[in-house]
Amino acid sequence: MANQVSIHETINSVYQKVNSDGTTNVADRYEAQEKIRCRNFCDKGLSCQLCSNGPCRIVPGKIERGVCGIDASGMVMRNLIHKVTLGLAAYTHHCREAAKTLKATALGQSPFFITDTAKLDQLAETLDVTGADTNEKAIGVADVIISALSEDSASPSLLVEKFAPESRKKVWRELGILPGGPASELVDASARIMTNIDTDWVSLAKLGLRLGIASTYGALIPLELIQDILFGTPTPHEADVDLGIIDPNYVNIMPNGHEPFMGVALIQAARRPDVQEKARRAGAKGVRIVGSIETGQELMQRFDCDDVFVGLTGNWISQEFALTTGGVDLFAMDMNCSLPTLPEYAARYGTTLVSVSKLVNITGVDLHIDYDPVKAEEQALELIDLAIANFKRRKGNPVQRGLKKTRIVTGFSNEAVLNALGGSLNLLLDVIKQGHIKGVVALVSCTSLKNGPHDSLNVQVAKELIKRDILVLTAGCGNAACQVAGLNTIEAQELAGEGLKAVCRQLGIPPVLSFGTCTDTGRLVMLVNAVADALGVDPAQLPVAVTAPEYMEQKATVDAFAAVASGLYTHVSPVPPVTGAPEVVKLLTEDVAGLVGGKIAVGDDPETIADGILEHINKKRAGLGL
Repeated sequence: MANQVSIHETINSVYQKVNSDGTTNVADRYEAQEKIRCRNFCDKGLSCQLCSNGPCRIVPGKIERGVCGIDASGMVMRNLIHKVTLGLAAYTHHCREAAKTLKATALGQSPFFITDTAKLDQLAETLDVTGADTNEKAIGVADVIISALSEDSASPSLLVEKFAPESRKKVWRELGILPGGPASELVDASARIMTNIDTDWVSLAKLGLRLGIASTYGALIPLELIQDILFGTPTPHEADVDLGIIDPNYVNIMPNGHEPFMGVALIQAARRPDVQEKARRAGAKGVRIVGSIETGQELMQRFDCDDVFVGLTGNWISQEFALTTGGVDLFAMDMNCSLPTLPEYAARYGTTLVSVSKLVNITGVDLHIDYDPVKAEEQALELIDLAIANFKRRKGNPVQRGLKKTRIVTGFSNEAVLNALGGSLNLLLDVIKQGHIKGVVALVSCTSLKNGPHDSLNVQVAKELIKRDILVLTAGCGNAACQVAGLNTIEAQELAGEGLKAVCRQLGIPPVLSFGTCTDTGRLVMLVNAVADALGVDPAQLPVAVTAPEYMEQKATVDAFAAVASGLYTHVSPVPPVTGAPEVVKLLTEDVAGLVGGKIAVGDDPETIADGILEHINKKRAGLGL
């Protein structure tokens, strides 16, 4: 593999050690897979392994149908919807865990607290929940959300009815894609994409839109509101990112995944003086919690960095390299994105691996402390004891020192944006109307090696957008890409166009605002809806867009359908595996705009991507008379 496996110097530096040690790693595995990829079929979506008659492949002009009779368009779209169902399943699980945690907290059974009571009151009012006190309201809200997850798909979801704008619901009703509860939609969708059930590619495309709506309004919005209620609504503050935050003189515990619950419990436990003293008796300076990927983002959005919680290492591609430093004592794996290769790293570089989710099972990992809100405090203390024991074993081992870290501004939320704007959207609307800011783009992305070195396209697209006076809001692994690259700093104002630069200087904000994780797609949709409401228009009329320059996994796929259903221009790279069906390509990139207002755009050249987004934004500006 080339020396430059990443846009970040720390990853490239640690890669040299991994490579010289002969340890399997994501960069070398990618290069190996590149030599054997199925370009003619899998890359185009023209392969199927659903039944024992397969695997089937379609060769346009020669073999037009699979054994069952499905054509290229049906096969391609069905494969795509399978990814969508997996993404929705993950978000639905997360939402259910959040609601269960809220209820346990209100019952006094968890170590957590109701932190944002005003948001709880607002959510209770929205959901028509009453209660004599905060705890009764929280229990009522949790029960409503848990029930709503499984609402029958034959009736519109309560949460969609409560949270979605009327103009969008009208569009969705007319198309027949107004969903029920996400769990019920999952049952229907999983059945429909089996062999010989729903093979109509247009019907399946509408199903994808339906599932995207169910995901955003039925899972993402409620789960983030619950996490705000429990752990606090994000507010802007400084934080440190990159592998340099790992100090091997401390007991370092790294929560990794997408759900913040065990991470929060660890922070609370690690702040106890007796816990810190126990670590010092073991020869360490203390115990630290080191955030990794989306769990780390959730923690960093809400908690100030101090001598216990020290920030974020990076996104999912950075996790092998983080363990390679030799300074990680315990890697706590919650739902999503813990790599099957980690046991080899743990053995070589001295880390204890523990699954903290019943969903996470990795060959070679025998330790399970599956998160339970009622037992969360004792579970966190058990994890800390395991980490201290690991420190005793690895103390004195070689470690990689002198790695870089960057101080950024994070913690933006809808409320934080409003506060930065003086309490209302008027200032944002004014600077958009005046053209100082051309529009707003949500960069909600994974990270991938498919379209260049790690994080390179995420960072380049963000730079090209702010250069064109487009404000960028980042979430997901693409957020970490921009953070580690320094785009979420005040100094990054100098990279922006003159109009955006002036606005950022006036408000004291970076040109790229950290909005958190992929689950914050719901939060971003709510912000778009609020702007549309303030202008009295439908979200599809706004000068806004979405980009996923390095989308990777199934959550990103359902997010893309959600964005299109919301009426938004949605750029994705790399090109999805649909090119074997020209009718599907035309539907996703052109025709769907006539149905819901949004569409998919593709491309992997950063300047071309940004130009396409700016062209779209200028059309929307003209449509609004700006």
